[in-house]
Amino acid sequence: MRFLLRRLLILLLTGWAALTLNFILPRLMPGNPIEAMLARYQGKLSPQAVGALEIAFGLNTRQSAISQYFTYFGHTLTGNFGTSISYYPTKVSTIIASSLPWTIGLVGFATIIAFVVGTALGAVAGWRRGSRLDKVAVPFSVMLSAMPVFWISLLALYFLAFRLNWFPISGGIGTSQSMSISGIGSIISHAALPAITLTLVNVGGWVLLMRNSTVSVLGEDFVKFGRSKGLPERVVAYHYAARNAILPNFTAFAMALGFVVAGAIFTEYVFSYPGIAYYLLQAVLSLDYPLIQGIFLVIVVVVLLANFLADMLYVVLDPRIRTEGRS
Repeated sequence: MRFLLRRLLILLLTGWAALTLNFILPRLMPGNPIEAMLARYQGKLSPQAVGALEIAFGLNTRQSAISQYFTYFGHTLTGNFGTSISYYPTKVSTIIASSLPWTIGLVGFATIIAFVVGTALGAVAGWRRGSRLDKVAVPFSVMLSAMPVFWISLLALYFLAFRLNWFPISGGIGTSQSMSISGIGSIISHAALPAITLTLVNVGGWVLLMRNSTVSVLGEDFVKFGRSKGLPERVVAYHYAARNAILPNFTAFAMALGFVVAGAIFTEYVFSYPGIAYYLLQAVLSLDYPLIQGIFLVIVVVVLLANFLADMLYVVLDPRIRTEGRS
């Protein structure tokens, strides 16, 4: 219990620090979004309109930075992220609510598939180290992990979508489709190629992590004890080796699920996929402070919660943590 209470306190302090940095960092960027809007409207906005926009976007220069901070802090706690500048007059919460399901569906599915396939393959490669499978899996996984995601995305987009026309080139759903049963096939076809790309990029890391963890566990005394009891290799591999070797993978998987919300910026940008990472990039290019802050806040909260859930999962899976907490 003490272990979880310490982690909860760290989570709250980290959340406050992230919230503060989320307020400071966009204001350190060069330029001013209000000036960008003035350029868009060719300076035809009145001073009163400019003042109203500054207040609406949380950029009231007539207030001190401390006053702006507490105003921002209060609005954030109530779920009021403000109005988007680049998609004016749409609310930031509306943009996040519409784009978040696309990212969770795409990146979440790819993360789970990569974890399951990579962990299983890494466990077998580690258990049979030195075998033909191990000699192929390790260098292939290193190669996949080293490849830039945007490079693989561009290759897949050019050959599989543009040249062979197997998949749509961009978007998340056909222009004539709707979010109904008839549009499910269109959604899957648009998400298939980005999902395949993300799975290929991520599966190598899971293979290497599980393989190295399995190899290190094989030298432990409890594995030798299981073999000395004459247990079948399948039982020793699963109950003694794999169950202990997978602990680091579970922690990393919980963190990876947290970063699902962050999306894959390069992948969503290359495929013009309407996820939250795509809107984040557009917000940065447009100096859209409210949208940047809203998206970053959602990402930070989900990552912190995923980290805390990983700690709770580790307490359940590893009794040594519970023993240390009582001492």
